[in-house]
Amino acid sequence: MSEQEVDLESARVAAVAADLRVLVGQLRRRLQEKANPGDFTPSQIAVVARLESDGPATVTALAKAEGVRPQSMGATVAVLEAAGIVSGTPDPSDGRRTILAITPAAREALVAGRAKKEDWLFRSIRAALTPAEQEQLAVGVELLHRIVVS
Repeated sequence: MSEQEVDLESARVAAVAADLRVLVGQLRRRLQEKANPGDFTPSQIAVVARLESDGPATVTALAKAEGVRPQSMGATVAVLEAAGIVSGTPDPSDGRRTILAITPAAREALVAGRAKKEDWLFRSIRAALTPAEQEQLAVGVELLHRIVVS
């Protein structure tokens, strides 16, 4: 492959990467619209997502995981507690600490939100793409998965 061909290939990959970044952002916003997360901030949504994926945690552990000060995380968690999204229980090994977890009602809302997102995606794919294009999309999803796990 000549130097000019390599430059053209690099330019194409760079353009695809830029387009993909924009498209992923647009898709993420559309999915958020479909789930109707309410009036929560990105920080609050991140805390709920972390508690769901990693399990119960203290304010300090959440702050460290999210890269913020414990005081800032405390304010974020206070809003979520007031809204009934998370609840705290005393740490059995250290009663001074509180272990935070997602409430059952919030967990149900998360499941319902995911179902809404998947339903929207399903209907959009079926409506916008031919069966052949749906197959191409499936291959594309596999390729994106390889990129994400690499």
